[in-house]
Formats: sequence, C-alpha cells, structure tokens
Amino acid sequence: MPTIPYYDWIAHHAGRRPKTLAIHDLQTGRKLTYADLDRRTNRLVAALAAQGVTKGDRVALLAPNCPEYFELQFACGRLGAIMLPLNWRLTVPELEYILGDSTPKLLVHDSSFAEQAKALSKNRLEIDPERPDSGYERALAEAGDPPAPEALTHDDVAMVMYTSGTTGHPKGAIITHGMVFWNCVNLGIPALITPETVQLVVLPLFHTGGLNCYANPVLHAGGTILIMRAFDPGQALDAISDPSLGITHFFAVPAPYQFMMQHPKFQSADLSRLRIAGVGGAPCALSILETWTARGVPLVQGWGMTETSPAGTMLDAADAIRKLGSAGRVLMHTAVRIVDDEGRDLPPGSIGELLIKGPNITPGYWNKPEATESSFTDGWLHTGDAARQDEEGFIYIVDRWKDMYISGGENVYPAEVENVLFQLPQVADAAIIGVPNERWGEVGMAIIVRKAEQDLAESDVIRHCLGRLAKFKVPQSVAFVDVLPRNATGKVLKRELRTQFVGKSAPPIS
Repeated sequence: MPTIPYYDWIAHHAGRRPKTLAIHDLQTGRKLTYADLDRRTNRLVAALAAQGVTKGDRVALLAPNCPEYFELQFACGRLGAIMLPLNWRLTVPELEYILGDSTPKLLVHDSSFAEQAKALSKNRLEIDPERPDSGYERALAEAGDPPAPEALTHDDVAMVMYTSGTTGHPKGAIITHGMVFWNCVNLGIPALITPETVQLVVLPLFHTGGLNCYANPVLHAGGTILIMRAFDPGQALDAISDPSLGITHFFAVPAPYQFMMQHPKFQSADLSRLRIAGVGGAPCALSILETWTARGVPLVQGWGMTETSPAGTMLDAADAIRKLGSAGRVLMHTAVRIVDDEGRDLPPGSIGELLIKGPNITPGYWNKPEATESSFTDGWLHTGDAARQDEEGFIYIVDRWKDMYISGGENVYPAEVENVLFQLPQVADAAIIGVPNERWGEVGMAIIVRKAEQDLAESDVIRHCLGRLAKFKVPQSVAFVDVLPRNATGKVLKRELRTQFVGKSAPPIS
C-alpha cells in the first residue's frame, strides 16, 4: 500500500465550514460545530500529552455513545497514539484480558463505569456529562498548548478493535488510518453521503458498525451526526420524524429495525426524509426488509466485518427491492473471491468461502502473529462466511464457514463460551451453536453431555455463564445429549448439531 499522508478531517472542516454542526448529543442537548470539535480535540491532545501519551501508545475508552469518542479518535490521530474502544457489555475479567494484551497508557471512562474502571486501571480520566468539573473537562480546561501533530501515513495504526477469538480469547483487529479513510470513500459514494447528510447514530460507538457506518464517513464529508446514548425505538422514531432534526441517514443491525417496526409509533412515523437506511452486521430477516419497504424505506443491506473497517459489499438503493436479501456487490476499492476448500475460484451460483482484499482490510491482529498468518492467503483475508455470487455480481451470505454466529450485531465465537461451560464440574462435553431468534437474529444454544450420575439443569448452566460472559454470549437454551457427533480428527460436527436442533426447515441465513 502506498504511504499516503494522514489528513485531519476535523481540522480541515473547521477551516472551511467552522459553523457547521458536526455532532449533536441528543441526551444532553450539547452541540459541537466543527470549530468547537477542533478546539476541544486540540485541548485533549495537550491533556493526553501531559499524561505522557506519545506516538504508538494506546488510549482506552469505556463509555456509552458520546461526543468524546470522536474527540479521542482525532486527538489520538494528531498525537500518533492508538485509540482502544472498549465494549462496555463485557465483564471485568473479559476487559482485563483486553487491557493486559493491549497495555493502554490511559483509560478514559464514563462515570457510569467508574467501578469497572477502578478495577481495570490506575491511570484514569473520567467523563461525566452532568458535571462540568469532571476529570475530563478539567483536563481540557487546564491543558496548555498541544504539541505539533505527528506526521502519519495511512499505514499507521489508528485504533485496535477487539473481537471474539476462535481460541476463546478476544483478538485485537488493527485498524489503520488508511482503512478508516478507504471505508469513508467506499461507503460515501453508494450511501449518498454529502456535507448535507444528517445521520442518527444508535449503534454502540465501540463497535465498528457504530463508528464507521456511517459516522466517520459523514464527518469525513463535513456532515452532521446525531448521537443517541443508548438505543430506544420510540425515541429513534421520534427523532427520524422530527423535521427540525432533518435526519437523512440511519444505520443499524437488524435488531433495532425489528424493535422499531414493532413499536406503536412505527405506522405513524414520518420516514419521508430518510434517503438511506442501511442494515448490516447480522443476517436480516426478509420480514424486516419487507415491512420497512412497505413503509417506503427499502433497507440497503451490506456486508462487512471489523477486519474490513467494516464495509466490504453494499446493495445500492436502486437494487434494494429487486435483489431483496442480497448483501450487494463489492465496493469500489475492494475485491472479493468465492473459493472452495482448496482455494479454487468457484463459478456463479456455487457456495464457497468469501475472501476479500483491498486497502480497507486489516494488516493483522495485535500481538497475534499466528492468527494473522492463518487468516490470510496471498494477501486475501479469509472471512469465515460462506457465500454465493449471482451472474450480475450480487453476493448472498448463505451460511457460516466457521463456527462463529452473530447475536444482535455482536460476534460470538463458540470456543469462548465452551471454555466457560467446561468450568462446570458436571460437564463431560459441550458445544455451542447459533440458532435463529426473531429478536436478536441468532442466539446461543448449549448442547451438553453430562458426566455419569451428575445432575445439571438448564438454569444451572445459564446461571453459571451469567457474570462470566457478556449477556449476548450467554446461551439462551440448553439441550442435553449422550454424545456429541465428531469427525475422524475429533472435531465436533457443528453442522450436524444445527441440523438436529434447528432443523432442515430452519430459515436460511441470507
């Protein structure tokens, strides 16, 4: 990849359109113009430097959706530091592993996570939207002059985003400045993002879908983002209906769309100003697509993953109805292949593993050279998704090539959950599969072999997992069997379990 200099979007727009609204925090009512955001970012640069943060250092953030995500992102960019957004759904032991792996110099946290932050780090900076004298605001107010911005390229690391790992431990996907930039380019054109775009952001900003679909592309274009601290379907419908807010863009995983269409306000909501309503991160049921289409809002589907920053494919609005259920075609500066088990390209209509390549693809995983090496073949990233491509180039995600499933937009790797199940002394063998769920897309099902003469109930299993795993990872049902099906090498045959417990008539993943 050529070394293209890193450019600061916020500084650029602060110079060209300083009075344009950049961020509107719907919870607090706080509004930041590009000039405001640039000024606060500079103060944060100085505050971080005073804490000893320099190029290459990690700065962690544990907070619900708030403007500080973007202040920290661009402050780290100016310093050459690396932002580490933390999933606040995780338990303290899960977060301890991530911090132990990434060793951040500073933990910035919201006051609602003060207890967790105290257990995680000695070097902390607290955000409190209700207190103008919070540690974060004091640090900004007392900051001196910021150091000169670091000379960075698109190859420099912008952030590390941790995803569940196949070994049972999370792994940090490296996100470079180039990846963020090319995602803005790849999404900006088909998503019709312009300086006039106004997006309602409801997905968690620690998630690549929240941060990069489409918040960063909107800021890159000089548009406006409206932030919800936490998703509420009624409030989201009210915001979209409000002509004074002028919301033109919305992006979510399927679950929020499901909750909104089930809300009493849905049928009367004014959706006429929505130009783009994007959906991704998990398989989207046809019932959701059809319901929103009937309200005059065809959902624009896409596919991607944290490692693709995240956009890989997108279904243009013009094809949303004609190709209902498709994840669209590959984006401009990206290439895909569909291959068999031997890595050979397959013809249209054949199902194989989806591989992807481009400047928006991660160079690898933080401190995980083995995982990096095993994830790539000749520069092509193995996505772990099974897909087919039709004669027109439209891609359909049809199954999982790996065991991972997606619950409410969150990746869940069975190995992590299985490790927790094996802590139960009554468990002789165990496996986790994802099963269809109307609300979350998929949820976990534990299939357990009990040790001889041992009592173990479903409630015991679920109770054990709670507190040890984030709630989205906890299995919602348990089945007890005499033996798990395995192949000659001893690997559990997950497809057989899915056939047995989900059934051949289960809805396809599409």
